[in-house]
Amino acid sequence: MEGVGRAAPAEDAVRYRLFAAAGSGDEALLRRCAEAIVVRFAPLLAAYIWQRQPFRLRYVPPRGETPAHIGGTTLFGDNVEDEWFIVYLVREITREFPGLAARIDDNDGEFLLIEAADFLPKWLNPENSDNRVFFYKGELHIIPLSETHEQECDLSAASPTMSQALTLLSTCSEEFLAAEPIRTAVYKRISGYPEKIQASFHRAHCYLPPGIVAVLRQRPSLVAAAVQAFYLRDPVDLRACRSFQTFPPDNRVMTVVTFTKCLYAQLVQQKFVPDRRSGYTLPLPSHPQYKAYELGMKLAHGFEILCSKCSKVSPDSKRNVLSGPLWVRFLSSLKEKNYFKGEMEGSAKYLELLHMAEDYFQQSVTKPESSVEVGPGDEILTLLHTTTIDLKEFEREAACLPPEDDDSWLEITPDDLDQMLKEARNESLPSSNEEEQKYGLEAVAESMKAFVSKVSTHEGAEMPWSSDESHVTFDVDSFTKALDRILGADSEELDSDDLDEEEEFDFSDEDDEDLDAENQRQDQKVSPNELIGSLKSYMNEMDRELAHTSVGKSFVTQKKGASSVNATTTQNAGPDSGAEDTELTPVDVDMNLVANLLESYSAQSGLAGPTSNILQSMGVYLPENADHVGFDEGATE
Repeated sequence: MEGVGRAAPAEDAVRYRLFAAAGSGDEALLRRCAEAIVVRFAPLLAAYIWQRQPFRLRYVPPRGETPAHIGGTTLFGDNVEDEWFIVYLVREITREFPGLAARIDDNDGEFLLIEAADFLPKWLNPENSDNRVFFYKGELHIIPLSETHEQECDLSAASPTMSQALTLLSTCSEEFLAAEPIRTAVYKRISGYPEKIQASFHRAHCYLPPGIVAVLRQRPSLVAAAVQAFYLRDPVDLRACRSFQTFPPDNRVMTVVTFTKCLYAQLVQQKFVPDRRSGYTLPLPSHPQYKAYELGMKLAHGFEILCSKCSKVSPDSKRNVLSGPLWVRFLSSLKEKNYFKGEMEGSAKYLELLHMAEDYFQQSVTKPESSVEVGPGDEILTLLHTTTIDLKEFEREAACLPPEDDDSWLEITPDDLDQMLKEARNESLPSSNEEEQKYGLEAVAESMKAFVSKVSTHEGAEMPWSSDESHVTFDVDSFTKALDRILGADSEELDSDDLDEEEEFDFSDEDDEDLDAENQRQDQKVSPNELIGSLKSYMNEMDRELAHTSVGKSFVTQKKGASSVNATTTQNAGPDSGAEDTELTPVDVDMNLVANLLESYSAQSGLAGPTSNILQSMGVYLPENADHVGFDEGATE
């Protein structure tokens, strides 16, 4: 029964579940909670335009190891902001109703943890994260792997059951509060609500048939279904748009339509030429109202496609549900939260807001769990039969329309994109002068050293965020033990390939004697220190062979006065002195590393590349290479 009730949601859908934290949850109690939540958050929910489906709470009976709860699944489609608005709602619900604990996930699993992936503990992974992440009392909680609670539940298993997790959460939630960096990362993603709702809207002028204007007055949220129908149209859908039986282009009027920015972008970015038989014609692109004509034409096609998919019109699909006690409490909550913004009852603005509230209430609150979903086309046709269309009133309103919103946000410059990426990574943008003044090339070398000192696994390498995070250390004992395990404790013989390669070297007599002695005692155990000494002798011989080649001259060596004792004793021996046995000048490893990285960075020509990607992952940002020649001169000094 482990997988019962835990199937992942569909793609582009978010699932939310609210459990009674201190018990199994009585059905009547949970249903009352669902109604109270709707009433409490009515002002936010009534004013919102959902991309695909609204936020809806339904009672879900117990099944398998999943207790009874209230919750739902919402398709958010292309507008991921719907998903994060639901995260905000769920958090606020647990704050207002402290007896509830909430789980929220999507087809990616624990997407809240993905948002805070840089700060998660090492033990937490997709295999053991199920039933561990909750919103409780308005805060994010993570139930850890802890031996102190094994008596209450088996936390050593991959994940606890939902009942076990709820018991732990209700008894010692303070211990499970997510770390501050994790909470900060998640809360930053939902910051700005509820004010952010109004900022997500876009109001535009549209030239529409009066029937569509009347429908949108009653059901503003139907604009989302119409845009989706046009955006996802196919040749079969467009056949219905040849004659336009429901919304002919006669007597069109100008009006203001409220979209979300996602819906508006989907509509305005589509290139579409209407069929000549449809009757919809567009003025020249130079016409001052060309955009309003084009938007209205596209939106009318969407409404016509919706109506063409209807089977029949229900004679009374608008149920008489706006007179019950729940509607009374719902309307009272709207007035208390100043939803009507001081508008006089009966005014045009008041009626518009009231229609939005009725729209949400009928779609999200009153539908029983077993009811069949009514298609948007059926609702449109029903509204056309029950709504009086006053063409003259629409024309009078068209004469004094408020200005439409500026859509310059559709155009993003490269600088704006860079700024957005920086903000997404939570990085500051210092000025170029400050960056050049405070920048040190030592940070590059130290970061690379910290990176290579990390131990990687099959899951990937870890990027150190700062060069000060860890210092490079070399444990000789650990290295020799590891080397001994690799080469074997009983055999120190070199491979035949290695012997063949070493025959090419011109060893000195001393080296030959060492090699002969080594062969004589090949059956004896060689100490790790002797093995390292032998390897060093091979490396020194290779250095002598390569010193006078182009490979050797391509490396930058240490300067006079360097810390290396060997370096100071050999400065007088030039590269062309021909001294075979002269001690070589050590290579400046840090200088070569930085020089090669900067050369690679310069070759990127300001574009993304391996050097900038690796260093930025470690928190190191190279300045613009404005004087490449100057750098070359400095590197060779």
